[in-house]
Amino acid sequence: MRTTTRLLSLITPVAAGSLALASPSEIGRTEIVRHDIGTSGREAIQVRVQFAPGAKFPRHTHPGEEIAYVLEGTLEYQLGGNKSIKLKAGEAVFIPEGTPHTASNVGAGEAIELATYIVEKGKPLVVLTQ
Repeated sequence: MRTTTRLLSLITPVAAGSLALASPSEIGRTEIVRHDIGTSGREAIQVRVQFAPGAKFPRHTHPGEEIAYVLEGTLEYQLGGNKSIKLKAGEAVFIPEGTPHTASNVGAGEAIELATYIVEKGKPLVVLTQ
């Protein structure tokens, strides 16, 4: 079963406050699959994330690892204190557990990524940081 969630409704319960957020129409998230894995207390989640031109997902972490694979467009990722990296369709990045990061659409059109998470079950998937 697929579930589509707009960014604002996804993160509001986790981190309301003074952080600048993308509007709900700028970033959409469609959950493709969520399933327990062989490691106790962990699950795999796969999400299709759509970024409107110029949209930026604010700085956040996850309670596990993420692999972001760009399906369409050009996305720029900023991981921790490292230099930002730009990825085009067909390229991927591994994001270690707890690493603060952002993702921005720096291309002219829509950008889409397939995000795969291996995370602690029952914890919020997205936790905003400053």
